[in-house]
Formats: sequence, structure tokens, C-alpha cells
Amino acid sequence: MFSLKTLSHRMPSVSTLVLFGAIGIGVSACSEEKAEVKQVIRPVKVVEIAKAGDTRKLDYSGSVKARTEMNLGFRVAGKITERLVDIGDKVKPGDVLARMDSTDYQLAVKTAEANLAAAEKGVETADLVNKRNQQLFDKNVSPKSQLEQASLSYDQAVSTRDAAVSALDQAKNQVSYAELKADHNGIVTTINADVGQVVASGTPVVAVAVDGEKEVQIAVPENDIAEFKPGKTVRASFWADDRLVLDGKVREVSGSADQQSRTFAVRVSLPNDPQVLLGMTATIEADVSNGNSYVSIPLSALAEKDGKQMVWTVDRDTATVHGRDIKVADFTGDGVHVTEGLDTGDLVVSAGTQFMSENLKVKVPDQQSALAATDQTVR
Repeated sequence: MFSLKTLSHRMPSVSTLVLFGAIGIGVSACSEEKAEVKQVIRPVKVVEIAKAGDTRKLDYSGSVKARTEMNLGFRVAGKITERLVDIGDKVKPGDVLARMDSTDYQLAVKTAEANLAAAEKGVETADLVNKRNQQLFDKNVSPKSQLEQASLSYDQAVSTRDAAVSALDQAKNQVSYAELKADHNGIVTTINADVGQVVASGTPVVAVAVDGEKEVQIAVPENDIAEFKPGKTVRASFWADDRLVLDGKVREVSGSADQQSRTFAVRVSLPNDPQVLLGMTATIEADVSNGNSYVSIPLSALAEKDGKQMVWTVDRDTATVHGRDIKVADFTGDGVHVTEGLDTGDLVVSAGTQFMSENLKVKVPDQQSALAATDQTVR
């Protein structure tokens, strides 16, 4: 027969039963919460690789210039006393652009005139002496040697006079050179010197863009320069008026690259159009063969693993991502040119590549898809 005391030791208390019940309920609740946790599917942005086109476009920007721009300077040295034109002024042949102090050159003219007068007197004197000796020789009064000497003196006097005439002409030319004149119809584009400045002979003072054919000069990198050959037809559009599109022709290609930019200067001739003004920003666009097949992807799609360049592609059937090694040709303003590793129709993750991992489940909403066509404009 058990005592009440013994029974109380063997039977759990009410508080103990309540505690065990609470623990059991908590464990059951946790199990249910774990069962309800689902795998997180990360939404991603993608680009779809499109079929390579037969051509691609190259475009480069430049500014409209006159085909011929002349840097005009005085043909003599001196101090500029007057400038008669400003930037933007239109000029025609014979217009005076600037003047310099011609005092010294005018004095040189007077000196040359005096020398010429003396030389002419010398010719007159030598002529009289020569004629007198001829008469004496004819009368057998003077020897032939004396006549020959008189004739030689006359010839020397004539030569001296001719030299004096040339010196006078040169002095007058220098006076005229003290005026800087336009040689062609055009527009003043630059002023390099001003009143009061002393300039040497030939120093550029005024630049004039000659009326006539205009052109656009662009800088082309070495990987595209082979596509620009003299005579190639290109299109020119203008930032000021996007409706204005002209056909131009490549006129000249630099034979060597610029030492700093490593680009080649290409000049494109434009047809004469009154709407095209000097200094306008122009874009030259050329269609070139897509012989070197590649696809374009955004720079944000490029990733790197173990020192190799790669991208994350999406499997359409399983909606999972997989890393794929690629070969990059070059980097452009549009993104990255890829020559190997991607095929038409591939979906490439275009953002958030740092969050990708092999076989990660992703969601590709239709509104996030885009095309990465290979005929995009390359800048």
C-alpha cells in the first residue's frame, strides 16, 4: 500500500505538465514554420542575343570646317597700327584686314628713288663719254682701247640703273605689304594679333575660311580606320537640325596616328548646302561589313571568374543561371563586343552579376527582356 507521500513523488506536478505541453506546442510551431519556408527566386534583368546582321554602323562626331582655311600674315615685319576686321566678318579679294606702320618702308622708297635718279644721271654721262670716244676713234685721234673702256663704263652705268629700278620696285612692294589684304572670298575665323603688337614677317595675324566646299574632320581609332577609304560615301547629320542629312565622301585619311590620342584624322567632304554653317557639330555615319562577327552586350553583363572573362546565361527550361566563358574583342561606347562564347537566342544577365551563382534559380519577367543586336551603332 502506497502512502500519499510516495505517490506525490512519482506523479508529475500540474506545473510540470503545463511546461512540457508548452514546449511541445513550440516545437510543433517551429516545425510548421520551417515547412512553410520556400526557396527565394531572384528576379534578373537580361538581354537576348540577336542574330548578327550583315552590316554594322560606325559613327564619329566632328565639327564643320572650310576645306581651305588660310592663316594670313604680313610679308614684312613691323608694328600693327590698325585692325579692320573682327571674327565673323565676310571678306572679298582686296579687302584690307590690317595695317602696320610703314614709315620706314616709305623712307626706303625715297632712298631708292634718289639712287635711281643718280643712276640715270650716270647713264647719261656714260653715254656722252662713249659717243665722244667713238667720234675720236673714227677720226683716228684716240686708240681703240679707250673706246672700249668708254663702252664698258656705259654698260656698267646701265646695269646700275637697272638695279636701282629693281630696288625702287622692291621698296614700293614693301610699302604695299604693310597692308594685309584678303586673297579670296571668305569669313574671318581667328584673330591672332592686334593693334600695337610687333610681328615678324609671316606671323599669322588673321585666319580666313575660304568660301566653297566644307568638310568635317573626325578622329577614328585604329581598329576602325580600315573602314574609311578615300572616296567612300558616308552620311552626315547635324546636331542643330536632325532633319538635315547629307551624303558626304571621305576625302583624306591621315597616314599616321596622332601621338597622344592614337587616332587617325579623317576628312569628309560635304556638298554645298546653305544650312550647313562653319562650326556646326556633325556626326559622320558609315555602314561597314560585319565580316568580323561579334555580338554586343552591356558592360554591366561582363563578369570575371578565376581571371577569365565570363557572363551568366539563363537556361530557359529550368530558369537557372550558368557561368559561361567568353572572348572579348573590344570595349566601345555601346558596351562590349564578344566574338566567342555566345549564340543567337542566349539570355545573358545584364545586371547584378555579383549576386549570381551556378544553378541559381531566377525569374525573367517579359518586361525585363531586351535585345543585344550586333548592328548597334558603335561610337
